[in-house]
Amino acid sequence: MAVGSVLLLVAVGAVVWVGFAPPAQSQHVVAVKTPSATPTPTPTSTPLLSREQLALTPPMGWNSWNDVGCTGLTAQVVEQTADDIVAEGLQKVGYDYVVVDDCWQGGRTASGELYPDATRFPNGMKVVADYVHSLGLKFGIYAAPGSETCGNYFSQYPIQGIGSLGHEKQDADLFASWGVDYLKYDWCRADINDHITEQAAYQTMEQDLQATGRNIVFSMSDYGVQSPWLWAPGIANPWRTTHDIHPLWSSVLQHIDLQVPVTQYAGPGHWNDPDMLEIGDGGLTPTEETTHFAMWCMLAAPLFLGTNIENLTPAEPHQVSSGGGIELWMRPLTKGRYAVALFNTTSATQTMTSSLSALGVPAGTYKVRDAVDRANDAPTSGAVSGTAASHGIVVYELTPAS
Repeated sequence: MAVGSVLLLVAVGAVVWVGFAPPAQSQHVVAVKTPSATPTPTPTSTPLLSREQLALTPPMGWNSWNDVGCTGLTAQVVEQTADDIVAEGLQKVGYDYVVVDDCWQGGRTASGELYPDATRFPNGMKVVADYVHSLGLKFGIYAAPGSETCGNYFSQYPIQGIGSLGHEKQDADLFASWGVDYLKYDWCRADINDHITEQAAYQTMEQDLQATGRNIVFSMSDYGVQSPWLWAPGIANPWRTTHDIHPLWSSVLQHIDLQVPVTQYAGPGHWNDPDMLEIGDGGLTPTEETTHFAMWCMLAAPLFLGTNIENLTPAEPHQVSSGGGIELWMRPLTKGRYAVALFNTTSATQTMTSSLSALGVPAGTYKVRDAVDRANDAPTSGAVSGTAASHGIVVYELTPAS
């Protein structure tokens, strides 16, 4: 259901609460900062899970590519984004992966070991991963099964020899030692350049990831060309079903249409991936963004933002207060309306009440619509109240009465 451009959607057993509007177009401006938490060692005690036991719900997070591309990627950008995910409350609703996409590589040593670009990642990649982990988030990285990456070919990234072909085990072991939780493995013309086949190449890396003893979600980016939904379960967690999406309505609609014949192949541990969310990139109207996000939830697709989260507008949903297991959220809508969420995180049923002024809603009388039950409640000019079971939520749309 939709309340303006606020969505309360159930996706594969998990409640997803998100509303987006286009931010002002700007670039990251990031100062070198003191970490807000002391990095902690990478955990190693988690039991190793099978491929199908990982990603039981669609992965959610942020990916660097649509935000900063090949040239704007730095450790500061990644760490600042991790901070912003926590500060904006996105972590609480499931956005927990911070994925460094292509163009992070500085080359390979004489022994063949990958290392990051020393200018943009001066303290190495493990320090970045540790910082992300210190915030309770998970860390992801990019590689390619052939001899070159997509950045080499499409963005003229000059560092050669950074594909994983012939280095699969070496790269898997390195990523595990850094504390990687998510690997995006991007096909990038490996059939043309290196004459290898997809299923064998992805299976090799999957086996090498499992051999590290670390639980690493494996994201297969092959654009759906070889019908991965027919053979990738047990090898990959999400697999791409399309070529790259663009911030255009025609592209979003095409990607939706391409999912029609493959929806039955998605399920816990293996997901169809129609590519990242083009939310906040400026190419879609607010209505189109709402549809885009809603359909990705309906499709149980991975939800990865490629947005400068720091610059999302104040119209985003934000947490007003949190205490005693009760969270209050508010978001302005169009035409003087507001969306309000009363979220019960406790283990018992709670009646939750808040004044309009505490929520930041201007004084006045408002019609009250229960967005979950789709029922009208009595108008209010002073407070809103609702009862929710343990881990439940009450969502109201407030509309000026006159």
